[in-house]
Amino acid sequence: MVLRIAAIFALVSGIVISTNFVAVPDASAERVYDYTEMRWKNVDPNRRKYTRKAAPRKFNRRVVSIQTKEKPGTIIIHTDAKFLYYVTGQNKAIRYGVGVGREGFGWNGRVKIKRKVEWPSWTPPREMIIREAKVGHHLPARMKGGIDNPLGARALYLYKGNQDTMYRIHGTNQPWSIGLNLSSGCIRMLNKDVEHLYKQAKIGTNVIVVGPGENANKYFKSYTNPFLAFLGG
Repeated sequence: MVLRIAAIFALVSGIVISTNFVAVPDASAERVYDYTEMRWKNVDPNRRKYTRKAAPRKFNRRVVSIQTKEKPGTIIIHTDAKFLYYVTGQNKAIRYGVGVGREGFGWNGRVKIKRKVEWPSWTPPREMIIREAKVGHHLPARMKGGIDNPLGARALYLYKGNQDTMYRIHGTNQPWSIGLNLSSGCIRMLNKDVEHLYKQAKIGTNVIVVGPGENANKYFKSYTNPFLAFLGG
Protein backbone atom coordinates (compact mmCIF):
# COMPACT_ATOMS: atom_id res chain seq x y z
CA MET A 1 0.00 0.00 0.00
CA VAL A 2 2.84 2.36 0.90
CA LEU A 3 4.60 1.51 -2.35
CA ARG A 4 1.40 2.14 -4.29
CA ILE A 5 0.91 5.58 -2.65
CA ALA A 6 4.57 6.42 -3.30
CA ALA A 7 4.18 5.41 -6.94
CA ILE A 8 1.03 7.53 -7.36
CA PHE A 9 2.75 10.48 -5.66
CA ALA A 10 5.74 10.12 -7.96
CA LEU A 11 3.48 9.98 -11.01
CA VAL A 12 1.49 13.07 -9.97
CA SER A 13 4.70 14.93 -9.10
CA GLY A 14 6.10 14.03 -12.48
CA ILE A 15 3.01 15.40 -14.22
CA VAL A 16 3.16 18.63 -12.21
CA ILE A 17 6.86 19.06 -12.81
CA SER A 18 6.41 18.31 -16.50
CA THR A 19 3.46 20.69 -16.77
CA ASN A 20 5.34 23.46 -14.98
CA PHE A 21 8.31 22.96 -17.22
CA VAL A 22 6.24 23.22 -20.36
CA ALA A 23 4.38 26.29 -19.07
CA VAL A 24 7.47 28.33 -18.23
CA PRO A 25 7.99 30.70 -21.19
CA ASP A 26 11.35 31.26 -22.78
CA ALA A 27 12.61 34.65 -21.53
CA SER A 28 13.82 35.51 -25.03
CA ALA A 29 10.28 35.05 -26.40
CA GLU A 30 8.68 37.86 -24.36
CA ARG A 31 6.31 39.88 -26.53
CA VAL A 32 4.04 42.85 -25.98
CA TYR A 33 1.01 43.98 -27.94
CA ASP A 34 1.26 47.41 -29.56
CA TYR A 35 -2.33 48.60 -29.84
CA THR A 36 -1.31 51.48 -32.11
CA GLU A 37 -0.13 49.05 -34.79
CA MET A 38 -2.36 46.16 -33.68
CA ARG A 39 0.49 43.68 -33.60
CA TRP A 40 2.80 41.83 -31.24
CA LYS A 41 6.36 43.07 -30.75
CA ASN A 42 9.40 41.38 -29.32
CA VAL A 43 10.67 43.00 -26.14
CA ASP A 44 14.10 42.89 -24.55
CA PRO A 45 13.92 40.25 -21.75
CA ASN A 46 15.49 42.78 -19.39
CA ARG A 47 12.30 44.84 -19.68
CA ARG A 48 9.89 41.99 -18.87
CA LYS A 49 9.15 43.20 -15.34
CA TYR A 50 9.03 46.83 -16.42
CA THR A 51 6.35 46.16 -19.04
CA ARG A 52 4.02 44.84 -16.34
CA LYS A 53 4.33 47.91 -14.12
CA ALA A 54 3.24 51.52 -14.15
CA ALA A 55 5.49 54.19 -15.60
CA PRO A 56 8.21 55.71 -13.35
CA ARG A 57 7.01 58.25 -10.77
CA LYS A 58 8.53 61.18 -12.60
CA PHE A 59 5.77 60.82 -15.21
CA ASN A 60 3.00 61.34 -12.64
CA ARG A 61 0.79 64.35 -13.31
CA ARG A 62 1.80 67.45 -11.33
CA VAL A 63 1.75 71.24 -11.32
CA VAL A 64 5.16 72.70 -12.21
CA SER A 65 6.84 76.06 -12.67
CA ILE A 66 8.11 76.87 -16.15
CA GLN A 67 9.31 79.99 -17.91
CA THR A 68 7.38 80.57 -21.13
CA LYS A 69 5.91 83.31 -23.30
CA GLU A 70 3.14 81.02 -24.51
CA LYS A 71 -0.39 81.99 -23.47
CA PRO A 72 -2.38 80.05 -20.87
CA GLY A 73 -4.27 77.23 -22.55
CA THR A 74 -1.34 76.32 -24.81
CA ILE A 75 -0.07 72.74 -24.91
CA ILE A 76 3.68 72.16 -25.29
CA ILE A 77 4.88 68.59 -25.92
CA HIS A 78 8.59 67.92 -25.33
CA THR A 79 9.02 64.59 -27.11
CA ASP A 80 12.62 63.97 -26.02
CA ALA A 81 11.75 64.42 -22.34
CA LYS A 82 8.37 62.61 -22.74
CA PHE A 83 6.40 65.42 -21.08
CA LEU A 84 3.28 67.34 -22.10
CA TYR A 85 2.76 70.77 -20.51
CA TYR A 86 -0.61 72.47 -20.33
CA VAL A 87 0.08 76.15 -19.58
CA THR A 88 -2.33 77.31 -16.86
CA GLY A 89 -1.01 80.77 -15.99
CA GLN A 90 2.07 82.95 -15.82
CA ASN A 91 4.97 80.51 -15.60
CA LYS A 92 2.71 77.70 -14.36
CA ALA A 93 1.70 74.47 -16.08
CA ILE A 94 0.28 71.03 -15.50
CA ARG A 95 2.84 68.44 -16.57
CA TYR A 96 1.87 64.99 -17.79
CA GLY A 97 4.00 62.02 -18.77
CA VAL A 98 3.53 60.80 -22.35
CA GLY A 99 4.63 58.14 -24.78
CA VAL A 100 5.78 59.35 -28.22
CA GLY A 101 6.71 58.17 -31.70
CA ARG A 102 9.38 55.54 -32.11
CA GLU A 103 12.48 56.15 -34.25
CA GLY A 104 11.49 57.40 -37.67
CA PHE A 105 8.04 58.53 -36.52
CA GLY A 106 8.98 61.71 -34.65
CA TRP A 107 7.69 65.08 -35.81
CA ASN A 108 7.45 68.73 -34.74
CA GLY A 109 5.53 71.91 -35.40
CA ARG A 110 2.53 73.99 -34.36
CA VAL A 111 -0.94 72.49 -34.72
CA LYS A 112 -4.40 72.97 -33.23
CA ILE A 113 -6.99 70.77 -31.58
CA LYS A 114 -10.02 70.84 -33.87
CA ARG A 115 -11.90 67.79 -32.65
CA LYS A 116 -12.43 66.05 -29.30
CA VAL A 117 -14.02 62.63 -28.79
CA GLU A 118 -14.83 60.55 -25.74
CA TRP A 119 -14.11 56.82 -26.15
CA PRO A 120 -13.24 57.33 -29.83
CA SER A 121 -13.44 54.68 -32.53
CA TRP A 122 -10.27 53.85 -34.42
CA THR A 123 -9.85 53.60 -38.18
CA PRO A 124 -6.41 52.22 -39.12
CA PRO A 125 -4.71 54.18 -41.93
CA ARG A 126 -4.78 52.43 -45.30
CA GLU A 127 -0.97 52.24 -45.32
CA MET A 128 -1.02 50.39 -41.99
CA ILE A 129 -3.68 47.96 -43.18
CA ILE A 130 -1.62 47.11 -46.27
CA ARG A 131 1.63 46.85 -44.31
CA GLU A 132 0.17 44.52 -41.72
CA ALA A 133 -1.65 42.38 -44.28
CA LYS A 134 1.72 41.61 -45.90
CA VAL A 135 2.88 39.96 -42.66
CA GLY A 136 -0.37 38.13 -42.01
CA HIS A 137 -2.04 40.59 -39.62
CA HIS A 138 -5.48 41.63 -40.82
CA LEU A 139 -6.66 44.82 -39.16
CA PRO A 140 -10.32 45.74 -38.87
CA ALA A 141 -11.56 48.56 -41.09
CA ARG A 142 -12.85 50.21 -37.93
CA MET A 143 -12.77 49.45 -34.20
CA LYS A 144 -15.49 50.90 -32.00
CA GLY A 145 -14.55 52.84 -28.88
CA GLY A 146 -14.00 51.00 -25.62
CA ILE A 147 -11.42 49.88 -23.09
CA ASP A 148 -9.60 47.72 -25.68
CA ASN A 149 -9.46 50.47 -28.29
CA PRO A 150 -5.92 51.74 -28.98
CA LEU A 151 -7.06 55.38 -28.64
CA GLY A 152 -8.14 54.85 -25.05
CA ALA A 153 -10.67 56.95 -23.16
CA ARG A 154 -10.28 60.25 -25.02
CA ALA A 155 -8.77 61.59 -28.23
CA LEU A 156 -7.77 65.13 -29.19
CA TYR A 157 -7.37 65.44 -32.96
CA LEU A 158 -4.52 67.61 -34.24
CA TYR A 159 -4.89 69.73 -37.37
CA LYS A 160 -2.52 71.88 -39.42
CA GLY A 161 -4.83 74.57 -40.76
CA ASN A 162 -7.83 72.60 -42.02
CA GLN A 163 -5.78 69.48 -42.71
CA ASP A 164 -5.99 66.54 -40.33
CA THR A 165 -2.40 65.56 -39.47
CA MET A 166 -3.60 62.03 -38.56
CA TYR A 167 -1.82 62.52 -35.23
CA ARG A 168 -3.73 62.44 -31.95
CA ILE A 169 -3.23 63.03 -28.28
CA HIS A 170 -5.00 60.00 -26.88
CA GLY A 171 -5.26 57.59 -23.98
CA THR A 172 -3.74 54.15 -23.64
CA ASN A 173 -4.40 50.98 -21.68
CA GLN A 174 -0.66 50.27 -21.64
CA PRO A 175 0.57 52.40 -18.71
CA TRP A 176 4.08 50.96 -19.01
CA SER A 177 4.42 52.65 -22.44
CA ILE A 178 4.45 56.14 -20.91
CA GLY A 179 7.99 57.47 -21.19
CA LEU A 180 8.83 55.31 -24.20
CA ASN A 181 9.20 55.82 -27.96
CA LEU A 182 6.66 53.29 -29.16
CA SER A 183 3.87 54.87 -31.22
CA SER A 184 3.56 55.76 -34.89
CA GLY A 185 3.73 59.46 -34.03
CA CYS A 186 0.68 59.94 -31.82
CA ILE A 187 1.05 61.23 -28.27
CA ARG A 188 -0.27 58.70 -25.75
CA MET A 189 -1.24 59.41 -22.16
CA LEU A 190 -2.61 57.47 -19.23
CA ASN A 191 -6.40 57.29 -19.56
CA LYS A 192 -6.87 59.22 -16.31
CA ASP A 193 -4.50 61.92 -17.57
CA VAL A 194 -6.06 62.29 -21.01
CA GLU A 195 -9.47 62.57 -19.33
CA HIS A 196 -8.04 65.36 -17.16
CA LEU A 197 -6.49 67.17 -20.14
CA TYR A 198 -9.67 66.70 -22.17
CA LYS A 199 -11.56 68.82 -19.63
CA GLN A 200 -8.94 71.59 -19.79
CA ALA A 201 -8.20 71.85 -23.51
CA LYS A 202 -10.75 73.53 -25.76
CA ILE A 203 -11.38 73.30 -29.49
CA GLY A 204 -8.84 75.64 -31.09
CA THR A 205 -6.16 74.99 -28.46
CA ASN A 206 -2.65 75.67 -29.79
CA VAL A 207 -0.32 72.69 -29.56
CA ILE A 208 3.46 72.98 -29.93
CA VAL A 209 5.30 69.74 -30.60
CA VAL A 210 9.02 69.97 -29.83
CA GLY A 211 10.43 67.20 -32.00
CA PRO A 212 13.38 64.83 -31.51
CA GLY A 213 16.64 66.71 -31.02
CA GLU A 214 14.96 70.12 -31.18
CA ASN A 215 15.92 72.76 -28.61
CA ALA A 216 12.93 73.27 -26.31
CA ASN A 217 14.34 76.47 -24.79
CA LYS A 218 12.77 78.67 -27.47
CA TYR A 219 9.36 77.59 -26.20
CA PHE A 220 9.89 77.12 -22.47
CA LYS A 221 12.38 76.49 -19.71
CA SER A 222 11.60 74.20 -16.81
CA TYR A 223 12.75 74.65 -13.23
CA THR A 224 14.20 71.59 -11.57
CA ASN A 225 13.28 70.96 -7.95
CA PRO A 226 16.39 69.32 -6.37
CA PHE A 227 14.26 67.56 -3.75
CA LEU A 228 11.94 66.02 -6.36
CA ALA A 229 14.93 65.09 -8.52
CA PHE A 230 16.46 63.26 -5.54
CA LEU A 231 13.20 61.30 -5.15
CA GLY A 232 13.09 60.43 -8.82
CA GLY A 233 10.59 63.15 -9.74
